[in-house]
This record gives sequence, C-alpha cells and structure tokens, in this order.
Amino acid sequence: MLVETKLSMDQQDVRSFSAENGEPDWFTAFRVHALDLAGLAPMPEADKTKLNKWNFTQFTGFRTESAAYRSLNELPEKVKALVNLENAEQNLYIQHNQQPAYLSLSDDVKAKGVILTDILTAVKEYPDLVKKYFMKDAVKVDEHKLTALNAALVNGGVFLYVPKNAVIEAPIQTIFIHDHETAPLFNHVLVVADDNSAVTYVENYISVNDEAKGIVNIIAEVIAGSNAKIEFGAVDTLAKDVTTYVNRRGITGRDAQIEWALGMMNDGNTISDNTTNLIGDGSVSHTKTVAVSRGKQTQNFTTRITHFGKNTESFILKHGVVKDAATAIFNGIGKIEHGASKSDAEQESRVLMLSEKARGDANPMLLIDEDDVMAGHAASVGRVDPVQLYYLMSRGISKNEAERLIIHGFLAPVVAQLPIDSVKKQLTEVIERKVR
Repeated sequence: MLVETKLSMDQQDVRSFSAENGEPDWFTAFRVHALDLAGLAPMPEADKTKLNKWNFTQFTGFRTESAAYRSLNELPEKVKALVNLENAEQNLYIQHNQQPAYLSLSDDVKAKGVILTDILTAVKEYPDLVKKYFMKDAVKVDEHKLTALNAALVNGGVFLYVPKNAVIEAPIQTIFIHDHETAPLFNHVLVVADDNSAVTYVENYISVNDEAKGIVNIIAEVIAGSNAKIEFGAVDTLAKDVTTYVNRRGITGRDAQIEWALGMMNDGNTISDNTTNLIGDGSVSHTKTVAVSRGKQTQNFTTRITHFGKNTESFILKHGVVKDAATAIFNGIGKIEHGASKSDAEQESRVLMLSEKARGDANPMLLIDEDDVMAGHAASVGRVDPVQLYYLMSRGISKNEAERLIIHGFLAPVVAQLPIDSVKKQLTEVIERKVR
C-alpha cells in the first residue's frame, strides 16, 4: 500500500529552484514529475533495517551558498591531504556543500574530448548527453522514494564523459566537502565511458566539520560502453549526525569492465546499494568493499551483481569491522539470469567483531536461473583470530598493536585497490582512527 509522505518542498519550491539555476524546461518538468512520485513511492527495502525510523525527507533550508576556492592552498586541512598541492595539471573537481568550488583538467585530457563539470551545468550545456544517460538505464526515477527524491531535488554532483576510443591514464578525482549543519545534499554523479574508452574515477565524501548534520542522498550512475573500462574508487567519511543513502550502480556493454573499490567509513547511519548489471556478453565486474562501524551507528550494505549477458564474470569481496554497539549488515547477491550461460558469479563476505555488543551479519546469496554456469560464495562472522594474535604477541608485539596489525591486514585487499596514493593514505588513516 502506498502512503503519502509530506515532503519539505513542494512543486513551487522545485520550480523556483530550477528557475534560479537557469535549467531548461525539460529538466524542470523532470524534477516536478519526480517530486510527485516521491510523495507516494515506498521507501527502499533494507534487510534487517527499519528505514521508516530514519529521516530522509524532512529538512530545514535547502540551498547553500559557498565561495569557490581560488587555489588549493585555501582548502581545509583535511582536504589538502587528498590532493597534490603542487600539481596544477591534475584532473580534479571539488564541491563545497552544494556549490562547485574548484575545477582543473589537464591539457592532455581536454584534448581527448573529456567532459568534466558539475551536474547542473551539464544539464544546460550538454543536454543531449545528459538526456541519453540520466536515470535511463542504471537508476530509474520511480524505483522508490529515495531515487525519486534525488531526481526531484538534485542540488549537487558531477558529470564525467569519456568519448569513444579515449584512454585516460591519469585518475580523475572529485571531492565533495560537507560541513553544513542543516541543508541536505542530493548529489548525482554520472560517469560515462563510451565504446573502447578507459578511465579511473575516484570520489571522496568528507565532513570537515564534526558538527555537520542532516541528510545526504547520493546516486552514482556508472555506464561502460562496449569494450570500455571504468575503475571507480570511493571513500566516504561523513559525520555521525549525517544520515546517508548511497546508491552506486553500473551498466556494462559488450566486453566492458567496471571495477569498484569502496571504503565505507561514515560515522552516521548509512544505507548503501551497490549494484552492477552485466548486460553485454563477455562483460566483467569486480566489487571490493571495506567498512568500519563504530559507536551506536547502523550500516546496511547491499552489493548485487546481476548477469544478463553470456560469458560474464563477477566477484564480490566485502570485509567489515564492527566495534562498540554498532550494527553492520552485509548482503551480497550474485544473480545469473536465464540465458546468461558460461557465466561465473563468486563472492566472499567477512565480518570482524571487536566488542561484545557489536553486531555483524554476512548474508551471501546466489540466485541462479541458468544451468551452464559457475557460482560460489563464502562468509564468516567472528572475532580476531587468537592464533594470529598469539603469533604476533610471541614476537614481542603488544596485544593492542597486534590487533591493529591484524585489522589492517584484514582490510588491505580493498585499500590496496585505490588508485590515488593520497586517497589510499587517507583511507588507511581513517581506518586507524576508527579502530584505535
């Protein structure tokens, strides 16, 4: 049964916001239609998590104003650690709350026809490309209340387009800085690699103010054309009073590849949906996720890879650490549709619990509708291995230091996959801080 929800904004608010941005009529109409859907649509389902107790719809204030950074030296200290302050040629986009704050693209990347801009500028300057991909195949506006709200209220995000046959060697990095205490962030990221292209994209969501509060609703659509390759890395470190919905979804063409490396380090309640649909024959997706949950937070992580094409391959690897009175739920779903013969779906979920009140669930699922395939899964939930602990302590290492080393080794398979050294270092430091 659909139940109408009173939202913090109405049609006139949405029309006014769209007009202030100078958006074309088609996008205004899209927003208004999505808002109508959001009023009646159900919340997404999350296994063992009661989302009706979480606030995703009520907020005070909507629009924020933030000044652009004239140079990287003006960045907050936490953010400076993520960038190369001496490199003016790095491929970098920075957003402060909802506002574009810095953009740099190397001459080499520009010469290859790459487009990197904020999402609302893309709507105005590249309407044909945005219309072709925005909430068409990866994420649908009418899936549930939170996708509809993102479509209706999108106030931040980025558009990255890599044209056919363009191979981008250097990573493209985006940083979304969040420090506002009330205004919500409805961020939409659209990454498209056209046929025979390749790109590495890494994003950071970072709260530089521990007092930051509110709602963050993130959708990332990642589309790889035929024989294209996208490496997608992310590290999320939002504050404890921020409630986060994040939906990162990929679509592959024939012989395409999407590689995910995700560090889920938020301190607040989080629901994460990472889905890849292997549409084209011969396409591949590997998803590696690490998460640390602490305090009293609840985090729900669902990773799903669905095989539609023949000879497709997937691997899901999830390692989580849970401490204090936190709850973390890891759902892994490998699905092979009828007709996706010769496909291979594998997954592994491991949860390490560090305290008596911590709760961790690892739920691997295989849904197979085809005979000529391979599939397998492994899962474990437990405490620090006493044999490993004894071995390290027998070498003169203290118990606390031994536990720290074991945890870092446990999470290393994903940390090592991040392609930007500064981001890799940041993730390592966040893990250190959260498990200390």
